[in-house]
Amino acid sequence: MKTPSSEWTTAITAQPDQLYRDGKPVDDAQLSTANSELSNLLLEGPDVVRFLQQVAELATTVVAPPAACGITLRRDNQVSTVAHSGELALHADEIQYGSGQGPCLQSLHTASIVHVSELAADQRWPEYRGHALAHGVRSSLSLPLIVQGAGVGALNLYTSTPHAFEAPEIDHATGFASQTSIALTIVLRHADQVQLEDQLRETLATRAVIDQALGILMGQQGCTSTKAFAVLRGASQHRNLKLHAVAAELIQTVTGQPPEPPRPFSRRR
Repeated sequence: MKTPSSEWTTAITAQPDQLYRDGKPVDDAQLSTANSELSNLLLEGPDVVRFLQQVAELATTVVAPPAACGITLRRDNQVSTVAHSGELALHADEIQYGSGQGPCLQSLHTASIVHVSELAADQRWPEYRGHALAHGVRSSLSLPLIVQGAGVGALNLYTSTPHAFEAPEIDHATGFASQTSIALTIVLRHADQVQLEDQLRETLATRAVIDQALGILMGQQGCTSTKAFAVLRGASQHRNLKLHAVAAELIQTVTGQPPEPPRPFSRRR
């Protein structure tokens, strides 16, 4: 039986030795470093959430320019940031989940690269743009994570510098995301299914509580989900509490009951 490490060696050697742009090879020594680092992560065992957290941290050292990284996964039509290397990425992802739009979600749903050169001049996601700018996001790059031919997530890079990602940086990040997709495929194949579902259930439970709180605020104030999220985020910052904690407290106060747990995962056959 193959180990994750041996599968990685087989898979990565089957990939082209170089990236290409306009038909010309792109020399990227840092991707070789990323290969080695990802291989080392696979040796630590198939803990999916821990693996993705380490990938998010690795991205800050091998992807240029320096950027906050968030990794979004989709499970049974629910999305959540399962790992991040900076608060900027977490805030940007959460704004998109609250508004239902943004580069991360577009990359996830279309399995395509979504590049934002200057958010202040980008009109694609109006409900996301203003709040993201307020948190300091100026440019971003969202890259799909592909497992067995399907988009299961997105690797998102956010920076407060406009025009941070041009052609060479996009090529570099695309190569890293491709490597991550290969490694994630291997990790998911070897992960214990019960453990994996427990890990993702805990992450998605946090998202479910926030969504319940947003629904309450929208009903009380007759506002959009974006406005409700801004209210919740403001309370979180003012009280210096996690967004999840403020959401759970709101639900308990209004309903007299603790938040409802998310629906169980359905097993794929």
